[in-house]
Amino acid sequence: MFGRRFADLLLFCVTSAELVILFLLTPTFTITDWIYVLQHLIVLGIALTRPRPKVRDYSIASSIAVGVAYVYSYAQVIYLRWSPGHVGWPAAGLVLVTFAAGLSLVSLLSMGRLFGVRPAVRGLVTNGPYRFVRHPMYLSYVLADIGYNLQEWNSVTLLLVLAGWASLVYRIHAEERVLSQHAEWPAYVVLVRYRLFPGLW
Repeated sequence: MFGRRFADLLLFCVTSAELVILFLLTPTFTITDWIYVLQHLIVLGIALTRPRPKVRDYSIASSIAVGVAYVYSYAQVIYLRWSPGHVGWPAAGLVLVTFAAGLSLVSLLSMGRLFGVRPAVRGLVTNGPYRFVRHPMYLSYVLADIGYNLQEWNSVTLLLVLAGWASLVYRIHAEERVLSQHAEWPAYVVLVRYRLFPGLW
């Protein structure tokens, strides 16, 4: 019980810190930013109400992957303030970022109280965007990364994105190892063949 409460408290505290950082790093709020604010508020509620996981991955490798996933996007914003990058295709970037924010919100709403950061089994989500790919929230992260870098990029932001994507791929494999213990997982994998990109992987 203590372990569960600590994990929920940690999620609540980290999400609260993210929310504060979001407000500090965002000079003017767009619809995309408000979608992310809404997501953070939803996660705060989930942290206080989600069920205890049946299985959880406490490995050091998973902890590192989660840490990288939390840090790399903020690191890009901070670095670009210190060393401005190159403008790519801002209009296309804005479209991708907005679409990614919407996909992330829909994925979060589909997961509801089953949401977690560390690989764990609280249940199996098969509705909403999870009918098309097994990890739509991670797909939204990839699309957002591409979109943000189309708006402004440099060699360091590209390296940070690659590090973030490496952690994402690890998390996908770690989550699927844990989820394979769910009774409905084999049938779901047959029904939804692709992890991230329909038709590719």
